[in-house]
Amino acid sequence: ALNSLQTNASALEHTCEGRSQPQVQLQAMRDFLRRSGLTVEDLDSLNIIHVAGTKGKGSTCAFTERILRNYGFRTGFYSSPHLVQVRERVRIDGQPIGKELFTKYFWSVYGQLDESKDAYGGSMPSYFRFLTLLAFHVFLQEKVDVAVIEVGIGGAYDCTNIIRKPWVCGISSLGIDHTSILGDTIEKIAWQKAGILKPGVPAFTVAQPPGPMVVLRERAREIGCPLLVCPELDEYESPGPPLRLGLAGHHQRSNATLALQLCRNWLQRRGILGMYLGEGPLCGWVTPGFHCRSARHPGLAETEWPGRSHTIRHGPLTYFLDGAHTTGSVLACVRWFRKEAATLERTVGGPVVRVLLFNATGERDSGALLKLLWPCHFDFAVFCPNLTESVASCSIDQQNFNVTLENMLTRCLDSQSSWRTLSGRGGRLADDQLVFQNQLPLVAEQRTDSLVFPCILSALQWISQGRDPVLGVPDQRVAAVQPGVAARAQALQEAASIQVLITGSLYLVGGALTHLVPSLAS
Repeated sequence: ALNSLQTNASALEHTCEGRSQPQVQLQAMRDFLRRSGLTVEDLDSLNIIHVAGTKGKGSTCAFTERILRNYGFRTGFYSSPHLVQVRERVRIDGQPIGKELFTKYFWSVYGQLDESKDAYGGSMPSYFRFLTLLAFHVFLQEKVDVAVIEVGIGGAYDCTNIIRKPWVCGISSLGIDHTSILGDTIEKIAWQKAGILKPGVPAFTVAQPPGPMVVLRERAREIGCPLLVCPELDEYESPGPPLRLGLAGHHQRSNATLALQLCRNWLQRRGILGMYLGEGPLCGWVTPGFHCRSARHPGLAETEWPGRSHTIRHGPLTYFLDGAHTTGSVLACVRWFRKEAATLERTVGGPVVRVLLFNATGERDSGALLKLLWPCHFDFAVFCPNLTESVASCSIDQQNFNVTLENMLTRCLDSQSSWRTLSGRGGRLADDQLVFQNQLPLVAEQRTDSLVFPCILSALQWISQGRDPVLGVPDQRVAAVQPGVAARAQALQEAASIQVLITGSLYLVGGALTHLVPSLAS
């Protein structure tokens, strides 16, 4: 029933069509909210922290939720997309809601919308809109103390922006993404992100390039919103041990400082006051013990956010997973991976093989992203669609009806072509160089270091060559490959260490986690 809402209407298409009529977009969401049994006024009691941004908004929300949970508050956290199970999008006290709770609220909300659809021309909300409505119902009924809400796409026209009175807003790092929806310059994108700002509601952002920062300040002034720029994390660290973050990568420091300021302001609004940190508009009153130091701030060190700067070790294989899919986030991913991989390599006594597992979706320029990944010196570049297994057995939580299998495979071949061009070996392979079985290309045979697989499982099985104990599956689920391709796996079979970077899409990362961490799917 939920997946049927993907075909009801694409959320992206709705957003594109509504760019010239933003109030129509938001009014439609308000109408769906009302039909589900709530009003926008009901949302005021959720004490919302609303966060937009191109890069790091999810990590910022994860830090924020963990800090406030450590203070004893009952937290709600709405995010997107999910990695393995759709229930991950709606969390209470840091955990995805259980199957029983999800089922209960799903049919309650879906039933009210379905019963009233005939009076509204048969209209039902799209997938993302419905899940947003569901999250609001869950948080209200389960009586959370705070709801941390991550924007889906943009801000001004996003369906979460029916929120009238958040307690505080945040805007993480800005970059280029979703250009057909948000605009083709970072300044236009900044205008969209600033659309979540509300009159009189404090807002924080991190250091931004000059152009978009000017736009953010102008929008804040027009709206009547006090906007402050967070200091660098180093500027307010206390003496003592270095601050440790639960999320790896230097880029997480800006997300952490934004989270600290959001929490500080929320706690102040809650009436919990304490020590004054110093002079200036960015300091102010905070709660007792609110020092930016891991010993006093376990929330920062304890934050978990799978699929972002995430490392998993299975015997000789080390998987580096990061859902980076924009230029800025891929650059951050490359810095993190090269540092972590080099550190690991120094501990290995023997040959090391590096493998890239990549896919890009939507309008993103896979060639530009792959160019950023090229300096990592991969021995193999492997491409596959965001299908966990074959289409028939793909997890229902990870099915996507808004893109065809043909389009997914074409994107993989285009990515392979871009990689071949970077390596100086030419572009797309000829059709007669592809092996097909049941209309699915298995592996593209070629005399280069790039391969295309039909699904994530077959790609991981080839990369691991039977050396990952977690990927031990029945032989019939292993995709057959041509003899020439099998022969090229000798380096993987003999390596002392295999380093696998999985990036380009959060959906790809989620599909990989389904197999690498089976407990996430249970």
